[in-house]
Amino acid sequence: MLWQKKGLIIKPGAFDWMITHAQNPFQEYRGDDIFRIFFAGRDKNNMARGGFAEININEPQNLIYITKKPIIDLGDLGCFDDCGVMPSTIVDFENKQFLYFTGWTQHKKTPFSFFIGLAISSDSGETFVRYSKAPVLGRNSFDPYLTASPFVLIENGVWKMWYVSCTKWEDITNIKETGNKRVLKHYYHIRYVESLDGIHWNPQGTVCIDFRNDEYAIARPIVSKEDGIYKMWYCYRGGLDTYRAGYAESPNGIEWTRKDDLVGIYVSKKGWDSQMICYPCVFTHCGKKYMLYNGNGYGKSGIGYAVFKNL
Repeated sequence: MLWQKKGLIIKPGAFDWMITHAQNPFQEYRGDDIFRIFFAGRDKNNMARGGFAEININEPQNLIYITKKPIIDLGDLGCFDDCGVMPSTIVDFENKQFLYFTGWTQHKKTPFSFFIGLAISSDSGETFVRYSKAPVLGRNSFDPYLTASPFVLIENGVWKMWYVSCTKWEDITNIKETGNKRVLKHYYHIRYVESLDGIHWNPQGTVCIDFRNDEYAIARPIVSKEDGIYKMWYCYRGGLDTYRAGYAESPNGIEWTRKDDLVGIYVSKKGWDSQMICYPCVFTHCGKKYMLYNGNGYGKSGIGYAVFKNL
């Protein structure tokens, strides 16, 4: 694999809801060569909200439109999403659009938690209304710490979700020289769950992409199916403390083989993606393969794209 980097297309700073970041991009096809790119922006208080931009895939640097206000705002005080909302995937079902998102809140003993919520649109994606003030996949016996970053497909009436689940928090204050500052480390990987309606999920603790070597964070799965093979893009980090893009394949969507050596896109020597490459989202249009991704600072520099070249 080889990807040709094309540069940034969405930069933070345009509106109050996206002052510092534009992160976690994913696409929705809108017809012809037009795509809607959903992403999360962060305000001056570092709280995330969801919005989108529309592009012509042939000239994505020239934005057609970007939402002046978020399409999904912070949840009510005390709810699971009162400190941040990050769109993760969208599914068309019975003339409605199901937008799954990660909702953030803050804690005292650990810095945050997040869980998976759902908002539904009945007007072709112009407005979204939360299905519930509670998450659709929250704490359970298999995911007692957090759930996040869902990707959902419907196949033969079965809703399939790949998502992030935390396995533990670790206090590493005594390991790092931090003075009086307490330092906690999270561990999360990618799991799988099914549903019959997209609302009620039945977690079984099925692990798809697990840690290896010194990894502690495996994040944001994007799944497609090509010629009967499931393909997943994600990102991972370990000793370097900065994300790299990852890739895996599966015959059934449950048992995966990591093939990170086939990723074909790496950090640049300098510039906006010289420290990390994270949250890759790969899709195909008219026989051409594209990747949306974030670079330094988890999207602090914005959203870039690359085009696949098969040499």
